Amino acid sequence: MDEGDFQGRLAATGEAVETILGELLAARPLAGEIGRPERLIEAMRYATLGGGKRLRPFLVVEAARVFGANGPGVLRAAASVEFIHCYSLVHDDLPAMDNDDLRRGRPTTHREYDEATATLVGDSLLTLAFDVLSDAATDPEPAIRVELVACLARASGIGGMAGGQMLDLEAEGRFVAERAPLALTEEEILRLQAMKTGALLTASAEMGAVIGRADKDGRAALRRYGNLLGQAFQIADDLLDVESDAATMGKATGKDSAMGKATLVGLWGIEAARERLAALVAESEKSVECLGGKAEVLKQAARFVAERKS
Repeated sequence: MDEGDFQGRLAATGEAVETILGELLAARPLAGEIGRPERLIEAMRYATLGGGKRLRPFLVVEAARVFGANGPGVLRAAASVEFIHCYSLVHDDLPAMDNDDLRRGRPTTHREYDEATATLVGDSLLTLAFDVLSDAATDPEPAIRVELVACLARASGIGGMAGGQMLDLEAEGRFVAERAPLALTEEEILRLQAMKTGALLTASAEMGAVIGRADKDGRAALRRYGNLLGQAFQIADDLLDVESDAATMGKATGKDSAMGKATLVGLWGIEAARERLAALVAESEKSVECLGGKAEVLKQAARFVAERKS
């Protein structure tokens, strides 16, 4: 698969995911819901639709495809991951967290609406993700739905993304009197990033394996792939924060260095970080060789993560 084919496949999956996200964020209440407040739904759609590369749902779709699974249920599982990702962005942008004004090239949700609405947007997207996964429309087998829920919950909660955000706040010195950033070790940075960023990417690949009924070895391969991809994604992101600009990225850049935040790029330097990034891409490609030719798209996805410009 060449670069053009990959980009086309990524775009096609993005369009399919965009469609199902829009359907799940319809104004009409679902059975069991009393109502969907207009302002809340409008703000949820603002935070979710019309932006982003949809990398996480793409990983769900492509990992499932390796094992012969596709269709509306897979797209619903992919949408649930994107709901979690978008909720995390809305909450991370709040003044109490990263205090950002720009996301995906437009005002952040709390700037476009207000902080209270943005908080409820995040709460609602988080809850909706598990509503979607628990529905029989996602998969007819209860055991598969439970596995999907457990995988996503553990990746996004205390021991994953939310816990990683807490470690990030601690590293910024938020909870000490002098409010000075902490000097983290390489091991501490890797742990923080594995939780805050890597866990959801790992879950995306693993959830595709779950809904695809992968065997133990296949699931383990996808989990390792996701873990390596998560590390590569974060190093690439840190490099972009140093080398790119807000117009290209669609969000503020240079904030990590300005705040003295510990990153692997800051610890190792740019050239060493690039070398490690290349090694991670090679490792991630090797991790899915056991899955045969159907995993070529996943290999291309690893290269895309390393080479992206935004």
